[in-house]
Amino acid sequence: MKDYFIDKIDLRLLDLLQTDASRSNQALAEQAHLSPATSLRRVKRLRRLGLIERQVALLDADRLAPLIGHGLTALVEITLERQGAEELQAFETHVLQHPAVQQCYRVSPGPDFMLVLHCAHMQAHLELAQELFTSQANVRNVKTFFSLKRAKFDPRLPLQACGVLDQAPA
Repeated sequence: MKDYFIDKIDLRLLDLLQTDASRSNQALAEQAHLSPATSLRRVKRLRRLGLIERQVALLDADRLAPLIGHGLTALVEITLERQGAEELQAFETHVLQHPAVQQCYRVSPGPDFMLVLHCAHMQAHLELAQELFTSQANVRNVKTFFSLKRAKFDPRLPLQACGVLDQAPA
């Protein structure tokens, strides 16, 4: 793990960037109560430290649905036959290569992995399941749940809600 120090100002910048990373440095600095030069220097440092992994646009699936279809969102539990470090890493490497895998978690107890998949339709899901799970000799059990409605999706880490901003050293 990297050794670094961040303070309340860094956490405030991270919180603001999680909400809207497209704002200008001038606007970010203003909302963080910093000079633009200080804001820019700190954000560059946070990127260099790897605390800002990447910046992306979050798409509205419901508004895109008339153009591309709703598709299927599946939450999949995977249990492997053998759970040695090499087998776990091999399976993880295998599924991460597929663009339909939106999220992948190693979990405990219970299944070994939880995946979030997005496919265009049921046939595409069947083909994906065949490719990712059935063809893998080390997969013992697959349990799939299909999403009927996404009530919430928020990729932000709750820095303010958890009181992290209040606890950070000054």
